[in-house]
Amino acid sequence: MRRGLRTRLLGISGKVLVGLILAFIVLPAFVVTLAAFNDRAILSFPPAKYSTRWFTRALTYRDFQTGLWNSLVVTAWASTIALGVGTGFAIALKRYSFRLKATLEGVLLSPLIVPHFTIGLGLLVLATGIGAARGFSVVVLTHVIVVLPFVIRSVYISLQNIDERLELAAASLGARPGRVLSTITLPLLAPGLVSGWLFAAILSFNEFTASLFVTGQATQTLPVAMYGYVREFADPTLAAVSVIYIAVTALALTVANTFLGLGKVLNVEQGR
Repeated sequence: MRRGLRTRLLGISGKVLVGLILAFIVLPAFVVTLAAFNDRAILSFPPAKYSTRWFTRALTYRDFQTGLWNSLVVTAWASTIALGVGTGFAIALKRYSFRLKATLEGVLLSPLIVPHFTIGLGLLVLATGIGAARGFSVVVLTHVIVVLPFVIRSVYISLQNIDERLELAAASLGARPGRVLSTITLPLLAPGLVSGWLFAAILSFNEFTASLFVTGQATQTLPVAMYGYVREFADPTLAAVSVIYIAVTALALTVANTFLGLGKVLNVEQGR
């Protein structure tokens, strides 16, 4: 009797705790979303009147338009480069044994624990020394370093889900290594490659801390432009931009999960 009561209490407590955690996570987004529809030219909650004019301002503000274009360019280059480099490193770490392998893996994954402002400041000092400070190449390099661990992790997990006997069978039938890679390995890696690129793109597009150090007026990304805006204005425009950010990110992840099955790619569920 007591054990059954204790089990029910633990079950109820667990559900309440999960609900509180979810509410804690969702509440800021809920507040920002309502604030974005405020009719007044100041951030306040709850809104007295509702309006969509701040979404119009967010979409037509010149610095945001320039920052959006710069972010798209940097994101496309950084995520694509990180995908190519990360895939190569993931295959090397998974399939081969060599000296200093653990050290190399630690260096590649270090951006997960190294503060991004340290990465940005270090690359700014380095770029200044070679005369390339605050150019697009430096911004792209910074983003590649920041997102590379996520690509490596995604591809590495996908490699673990591949049956290596398929590659061995192809090789035993006379297929050259390049043909095995292009016809067997890469097609089987496709979900990991696409999801790795997607995560890299989302992280790159939202990167602020490191970008603040390496961007200039001509190369500032959207998060940096938002930072500059909030230093001058206190209206709900940034709240509207945040709502657009949330909607686009949620849509991208939903589409990726629908067509790729992110649970399988991230190894959080068994194969379907």
